Amino acid sequence: MKYSLLLTTLVFSLSWNTLSAEDVTHSFLACGQKTYIMDDQGKMSWTYPSATRDGYVLEDGTIILTLNKSKRYGGGAVVRISSDGKETLVWKGTQSEVNSAQPTSNGTFVITEAGISPRLLEVDAEGEVLVEFPLACQKKNHHMQTRMARKLPDGTYLAPHLLNFAVFHYDSDGKVLSTFDTTVPGDSEHEIHTWPFTAIRHGDGNTLVCCTHGNRVIDFDAAGKVVWTLTNEDLPGDWLQDPCGSQVLPNGNIVITSYAGGRVDPQAPKMFEVTPAKDVVWTYSDGQKVGIHHFQILTSNGQRLTQPPQK
Repeated sequence: MKYSLLLTTLVFSLSWNTLSAEDVTHSFLACGQKTYIMDDQGKMSWTYPSATRDGYVLEDGTIILTLNKSKRYGGGAVVRISSDGKETLVWKGTQSEVNSAQPTSNGTFVITEAGISPRLLEVDAEGEVLVEFPLACQKKNHHMQTRMARKLPDGTYLAPHLLNFAVFHYDSDGKVLSTFDTTVPGDSEHEIHTWPFTAIRHGDGNTLVCCTHGNRVIDFDAAGKVVWTLTNEDLPGDWLQDPCGSQVLPNGNIVITSYAGGRVDPQAPKMFEVTPAKDVVWTYSDGQKVGIHHFQILTSNGQRLTQPPQK
């Protein structure tokens, strides 16, 4: 496969954490219409021949991918690819879509299925179901039910529900513990119902949420109050165009993927990194109109990031 790729590094003099006035480089796994690993020199080191929604590279080199529905897997699937290239099936979707699969430190996988009976599952390495409960989301539009569900260290789960305009926090029995409303406040005529896509628990109980419809990224504190917001007004251009995935780096910076970032301008960033002060320190463009659904930053300036990634 050949792709038209452009890797652009923006250099700023920053004082945030250990960042200095030097080029920032990342290698990363990209999941979307094309699935690949990009090295820190802008070259593809690995590709996969199917579209994906979510993915992880584990410390031993194993790659976990959530596959889009296809002729091969009509309800989507989760596969494991070992470092020698051998592929095994972890989970075959039973409904409309499989939308995420998070590997846990215990060797299990947290999976969401969309369909008539939307549900969250946690399965072991052989696919045996250990946890299962229904998701409290709308059932009419399967595709817009949920996306990046994640298990937290305390054994509870976060699941963004797009057309419910909220991130739901569940216990292991499926009880809703709390919700994070992503609606932009205003009167009835000016409220914006934004669709949460990725929710990341980080810091002292904060929850970072990418909202696709509405083009913003927001951070809730532990009490559920919005304490940080990123919009296109904070950026050099209208770079937030359907922001889907994100990752909080160890230094506190945030990398965001803008799925439709190239629809208006083909050279607009598909991914970019900002500091908490909203300074841009890295961008990646691929010349495509749409593409990257989610990702995992693997190395920064040649240093491998610690596991598990906050994504």
